[in-house]
Amino acid sequence: MFQIDDITDQVLENCDIADAQHAGLYSICGLAMRLRDLYKWENRLDPWIENEPSEVLKWIGDKEETWEKLIEKDFGDITLLGRQFDPFDVKGINAILEPLGYIYGGGYARSLKPSFFLAAIEDKKAISGFTVFVLGEELARDLLTIPALSQDNCIYVRKESARLYLWDQMFYIKKSGRYALRFGLEDYGLKEQTLEELHRNLSTIAANETDTYIYHELGEMQDTVFDRETWQDIIAAFPHTPIELLARTVKDLLADTSEYGTLTHIIEERKTSSLAFYVAFLESFTKTLFPQIIEAFKDFTQTRDWELIEKAVTEGYRSAKSRAESIVGIYRIGREKNDMRWVENEIVKRFKSCFAR
Repeated sequence: MFQIDDITDQVLENCDIADAQHAGLYSICGLAMRLRDLYKWENRLDPWIENEPSEVLKWIGDKEETWEKLIEKDFGDITLLGRQFDPFDVKGINAILEPLGYIYGGGYARSLKPSFFLAAIEDKKAISGFTVFVLGEELARDLLTIPALSQDNCIYVRKESARLYLWDQMFYIKKSGRYALRFGLEDYGLKEQTLEELHRNLSTIAANETDTYIYHELGEMQDTVFDRETWQDIIAAFPHTPIELLARTVKDLLADTSEYGTLTHIIEERKTSSLAFYVAFLESFTKTLFPQIIEAFKDFTQTRDWELIEKAVTEGYRSAKSRAESIVGIYRIGREKNDMRWVENEIVKRFKSCFAR
């Protein structure tokens, strides 16, 4: 008889192994934030709840002891109904789990960190010919708070992670993004924007912002400019480097600015709050590569003229397409030369102005 606890424990151990072996990828502050999220998830706390520091520090100490025991351990196979699966055999595992109401995820995130999760299915629907699973309670997860992802032509929206992710984005926002965040929250009707108001409205806002995650994945899955296989090869060749950051950011911008992606959906639906959040939460390097949206949004806050945003998105897509083609061209020449050092030097030289900002 199937018992969800059996697979949950197996996935949790692989999550701990992945975290133990790759925690060093993060800065001290970055690791602290991810540990805070993991602590809140394990203790089923609302995103804004902060327990006593002594309690959290004890939990971190216990977690580090667990990691020390697992740091040299290989990932375990997933045993399910008497069958063994490689932990990255997502398709095989989900062929059994999905009819039982669960979804499993296993893959590689930024810097090629292995990442795993297990969650209950809340909804399943088709959008633009792709299957979208909306997931509820997460039974297992690792350090990464990922709101949505795609695997095997399916999109998984992780509601618990998305809620925590949104809170982190709002609570730890940089000064440069605060004006856009205020604008977006006002569009949601939050005039005072007190912590109490944010607490009460977080789940509603997170639900309304789900489409932005879905359409990012749709844009990425339908991108034909930055060949996915080549992109994956570049990521594998230059993990945890500025080149990986560049490749990931360009790929994300193609997804967001394409006719299938996030910003096109936002424009079509006139989702002012989602546009504001998009600008508010932009990472520094993305701003460097997509400055058009920053200027257009500033004017938009005064005019509400969506043509400004459409123009910026068109320009952003054209720029991202040019950069992707340049990166791919350099990589393919370097692969023919069998010289990844040449590829690295050429990409850094070509995009020197971007890295210097």
